[in-house]
Amino acid sequence: MDHLNTAAARAACLKSIRDVLERGREILARGGSALQAVEACASLLEDDPQFNAGCGSVLNAHGKVEMDAAIMDGRDLSAGAVAAVSNIANPVRLAGLVMARSGHVMLAGAGALEFAAQCGMQQVPDDCLVTRERLREYLDARCQGDTVPLREDSIAGRKEEQNPGTIGAIARDIYGNLAAATSTGGVANKHRGRIGDSPIIGAGVYADNETCAISATGNGEDFMRSVLAKTIAGYMELSGHDAARATRAGIEYLMRKVNGQGGVIVIDSAGNCASRFTTRCMIHGWIERGGTAMRAIVNGKY
Repeated sequence: MDHLNTAAARAACLKSIRDVLERGREILARGGSALQAVEACASLLEDDPQFNAGCGSVLNAHGKVEMDAAIMDGRDLSAGAVAAVSNIANPVRLAGLVMARSGHVMLAGAGALEFAAQCGMQQVPDDCLVTRERLREYLDARCQGDTVPLREDSIAGRKEEQNPGTIGAIARDIYGNLAAATSTGGVANKHRGRIGDSPIIGAGVYADNETCAISATGNGEDFMRSVLAKTIAGYMELSGHDAARATRAGIEYLMRKVNGQGGVIVIDSAGNCASRFTTRCMIHGWIERGGTAMRAIVNGKY
C-alpha cells in the first residue's frame, strides 16, 4: 500500500473511515445496539488491508501473524478478548463470541482457536492475512538486522513515512448504551506470544454507560502501564469531566508518567466525542449531534 505521506494514501484512508462511519450510522439509525455497531465497524476495518488488524496485520519475529482484539459492553461491563491468535479473519468477532458464550473474558493462542472451532467460526490460512506490503516490511527489517520489536511507527519513522495501525470503534446508541472495540496485529517484529494493550480491559479498551467508551492505539506497553482507558474513565467519574477534558487529562497523564506514544478516541455518556494523541498523526473520525455531523481526519500531533 501507499503511505500517509502521499495524497492518494490519505484519501484512501479517509474514504475507508467515512465508509465505516456510514455503516455505523445505518446500524444505529435502525435501532441497532452500540455493541452491534462497534463489532460491525471494527470488522470492516479488519477487512481493510490498509490497517494493522485482521488482513494487513504486521508480522512477528518469526514472520507470522498474531492478533489481539477486545470488545466491551457499557451496559453491564461485559467484555470479551482474544490474544495472540492466528488464522482468524475477524478477531473482534471472536472476542464477541468469548464475551457471549465462554463465561470468560480472555482466551489466548491455541485455546482461543479451539474455542473458535467449537463456535463454528471459520478459520483461514495465515497467507490470507499477510499483505505484500507487510511481508516487504518484515523482510526489510530482517535484512537490516532488526532483532527487537518495532513500534507501529518505527519503520515509518525510519523512512519518514507513516503506516496506519491498530483499529478501534466506539458508539452510543439511541438507548444511551455505550460500547467499544479494539483490534490489532500488534507491533512489527515482536516476540512470539507478545500481547499488547488492545485486548486488555482498561488499557486499550473500555466502556461503561456511566462514563464513556474508549479505544486506544499506540505503544501498548505504555497503555498497559498507565491503564489509560480506565484512567480516562476515572477522570469522568471522579471529576465530572466531559469527553474532551477527560481525554486531555488522560493524555497528559500518559505523557507525564511514561512518556507514552499513541492516542485515544472517546465518547462520553452524553454523546460528546473527543480524541487526542501524542504521535505525528492519527486517522480517526466520528459522527455526533444526532448523527448529522461527520468528521473524518488524518491530522498532526496535538
